[in-house]
Amino acid sequence: MVERFDISLNTPAGRLTTAIDVPTGLIPITAIVPVTRRLGEEAAQLEAQQAIEAGQTISCRMGCAACCRMLVPLSPPEAFSLRDYVGQLPTDRRTLLLTRLSETRDRLKEANLWGQLNGVAEASKPIPDEALDPINRAYYALRIPCPYLENEMCSIYEARPAACRELLVTSPAELCQDLVENPVRPLPVSMRIGSILGLVWGTLTNSPPRLIPLPMALEWAERHVAASRQTWPGSSLLDQVLDNMWRFLSQAFQKK
Repeated sequence: MVERFDISLNTPAGRLTTAIDVPTGLIPITAIVPVTRRLGEEAAQLEAQQAIEAGQTISCRMGCAACCRMLVPLSPPEAFSLRDYVGQLPTDRRTLLLTRLSETRDRLKEANLWGQLNGVAEASKPIPDEALDPINRAYYALRIPCPYLENEMCSIYEARPAACRELLVTSPAELCQDLVENPVRPLPVSMRIGSILGLVWGTLTNSPPRLIPLPMALEWAERHVAASRQTWPGSSLLDQVLDNMWRFLSQAFQKK
């Protein structure tokens, strides 16, 4: 059985009003990931509409994959969800993805980055942005295509991380060929869903908030598969998600 919740959130780009269905019984954390991402996407749509009304143009289009060379972070719930998604794919597709992930791992080991990324994924305390920046830059300098990219298209589009969903730019598309050096203008993100899910997971498991680099998300999720099987009341998970969303929105309003 499911329970319907009417959600109303004030965001810097306008009021988000929607209804979501959440199971009434005990559920794993992965069950709350789709609805949480949906709330984030609806907030992003408000930002995009506000930009369009202000005369700006969203440059992102299907087939534009310049940003798919960046290091993408996932929250633990998203890593578990990705593991489940890949696990149900047809054998040939799953084998292809695992081969690409293995090739990416080999390249990162050659560049002495794999160990650093694993350190990020297994950190015992939050890592400050200034410590992550050199790792992000070193990864981006390799220009490694996302292992889930096929012909410049996302092969896991419906299961892609929240960080991928949130990156929309209003600057000319050609500037995205160098996201570090060029003056790329991303849309504001009032609620970072990966961070929100990471905070929820940290609270539930009494562990530090962590973000897991996408190339190693499946391996990380496999190492922690027992934790992914824990369950909580659906309404309790939603309450925690909303509490953290309100925290992010409060910060976003303070910055305006």
